[in-house]
Amino acid sequence: MYVRKHRGWLAPSIKNKIHRHLKTIKDIHKILPVSKIIIETAAFDIQKIKNPDISGTEYQQGEQLNFWNVREYVLFRDDHKCHGKKNCTGTILNVHHIESRKTGGNAPNNLITLCKDCHNAYHDGRLKLDIRRGQSFRDEAFMGIMRWAVYNQLKEIYPNVSMTYGYITKNTRIRNGLENTRCIDARCITGHPMVKSLGYYYNQKAVRRHNRQIHKATINRGGYRKLNQAPKYVFGFQLFDKVLLGDSYGFIFGRRIVEAI
Repeated sequence: MYVRKHRGWLAPSIKNKIHRHLKTIKDIHKILPVSKIIIETAAFDIQKIKNPDISGTEYQQGEQLNFWNVREYVLFRDDHKCHGKKNCTGTILNVHHIESRKTGGNAPNNLITLCKDCHNAYHDGRLKLDIRRGQSFRDEAFMGIMRWAVYNQLKEIYPNVSMTYGYITKNTRIRNGLENTRCIDARCITGHPMVKSLGYYYNQKAVRRHNRQIHKATINRGGYRKLNQAPKYVFGFQLFDKVLLGDSYGFIFGRRIVEAI
């Protein structure tokens, strides 16, 4: 499922991240007199990250240039050899997903060459692979998609919104001889890097409301799977309630019903 939003299609995972950013800013307005919003973003050159020496027309010549598809490229990259058992000589080759296709997709860094026998042995549980996928650029890609969506939605909600970039923040911090911390970066973004701090800051953590997994993943004997959801209220308390314990306050992060024997 994809959601139409702001002249483009946004995946639910990205839409959720955007919503979290907007909710955080909304919560800040509840406790602070905000008159101006400056949002810091960053632009990532993923091809430059992969190859620092890339330039000119090389940007149009990706790693899969002259290959019919991803499978052909992966087989060539792996020298048409199985990466399963040591010294494996299997000749019928398959392309295996290191992370599941749903999780890691069909990116080359999530694919490895296995012979048919090793591939079947792995999925039957007879072979273990000590292989991790290559470098992932998911966060960088999310930032590239999110930054304009967040910025444009903020402008629709609030009257005074502007954008700055990470390299400007870094330059401001270095010129003023300041430490590299998030609180100091925030002051640099405001344009007042040398302002005196109050000595404390607010910390917000996003937590889930519900556990959407109805059953445990492990299947017990007889094909039975235990429920994975606890009752909403246990002894009158629910998840993330603020409670007084002795002379200090705390939050409920877990619930268990203990039956007396």
